[in-house]
Amino acid sequence: MTERLSADALSILLQGRDIHLNHYGTHRQPFAVLGGQGVHQRLAELEGERAGTTFDVIDASGGYASACLGANHPAVRGILDRALTDVGYATDELGSLERSHLLYELFGPGGLWADTFPGDAYHVSGRNSGSEGMELALRMVLESRFDQRTLRPVPGKEERDIIVAFEGAWHGWTSGLVPLLNRRHYRVGLPAQETGKPYGVTVEHVPFGDPQVLADYFGDRGHRVLAVVVEAIQGDAGILLPPPGYLRGLARLCGSHGALLVADEVLTFAKSGAFFAMTDDDGPVPTDITVIGKSVGMGVLSTSMVIARRSLTVRSSGAVATSDLRPLTCAVLRDGIQLMVNDKLLEHSATLGEQLGELLRHRLVDRFPELYREARGVGVMHGLELTEAAAARLDDLRRHVIRSGAYVEFMAGAGRRSRGQRYVFPTMRIAPPLVTTGDEAEQLVDRIAEGSRRFREASA
Repeated sequence: MTERLSADALSILLQGRDIHLNHYGTHRQPFAVLGGQGVHQRLAELEGERAGTTFDVIDASGGYASACLGANHPAVRGILDRALTDVGYATDELGSLERSHLLYELFGPGGLWADTFPGDAYHVSGRNSGSEGMELALRMVLESRFDQRTLRPVPGKEERDIIVAFEGAWHGWTSGLVPLLNRRHYRVGLPAQETGKPYGVTVEHVPFGDPQVLADYFGDRGHRVLAVVVEAIQGDAGILLPPPGYLRGLARLCGSHGALLVADEVLTFAKSGAFFAMTDDDGPVPTDITVIGKSVGMGVLSTSMVIARRSLTVRSSGAVATSDLRPLTCAVLRDGIQLMVNDKLLEHSATLGEQLGELLRHRLVDRFPELYREARGVGVMHGLELTEAAAARLDDLRRHVIRSGAYVEFMAGAGRRSRGQRYVFPTMRIAPPLVTTGDEAEQLVDRIAEGSRRFREASA
């Protein structure tokens, strides 16, 4: 049902939007969220003849892929009520019963994740965001080369001066992380990494998904590699899945050459049909550090968790954080993860992912070949890559799709890659909440199709 906002409400929305920093460098999207339930959101038009009108959308974005339980989930209200009334507050300097329950239930003997990260081999820290978690992981990598008291090189690690990252990767926008991105736009004008001895390090980028490239690289420079930083599924590059065996082969190369393997699972956590995407038919792929985020906050907290081998740490008081696994955060994580298990949401997402993949291929790629080049993905993490022609009019296409009732986001795509790998154009991210039903997934794809049809007609 279409309704219209009052003039006062529309004015407040416009003034608030104007005060809020615009991160995108372009005209803002002409919509605002008024509320939601489950995977449905109520949007309002902010500009033009439609200003003030409201309409319903199915959310294909999950709030930058973080709102895994959708909007206004009844269990979340109960989780927050317990977190606010029962657990108190404590810094990382003090023990916390809620924190201990969470960590023991996940990593202790028989814990939910103990087969992958046994608590006697790994320790854990919390941060405010995925970027902060990756910053801590990078600090652990860099400080593994030095005695943490004298800050002098550990014998045998003096030549470990290369961190390997992947073309098209996204690990965060903070200053320590932008060198991991092979995109000049994010790096130029910012402080550069130190490259001189003994503290310097160089980041080198290789194409993602080619095992021969990895083998050749390690054969040539493996003795200098300090660490490899990898997304189990590349996100901003366009939802690029590695070929079977690729991640395990990478782990073996790192292990045989004495390099650390850092898995960025900020985006992939609980989206691939399992908690962790660093896995294959043979089981979990071993890592030295794994960072999880986004969905781990259940859509109500921005938080991340850094899971690292106990041999990896940082200098005394060098990574103290106000947000390190506060009891309230731990209560949300603990109850939310248990809800995922009890409601079998990961198993549901695996089945939903198969349905989504079929729908995206048959109802979008096949019907609109001039707009969509390829659909790919797993679980609730799918990408719909644009053609070159559609990419040139991405904003217009997106607004047609949104106004047709599907809220979608776009990723940059990997762009130009080396070693003969093809160009990857901007890609529509289809990452709905875990609670999305099969019927809602079908409605979502039909609404994207309707928006695509309207865009095509308007472009004719």
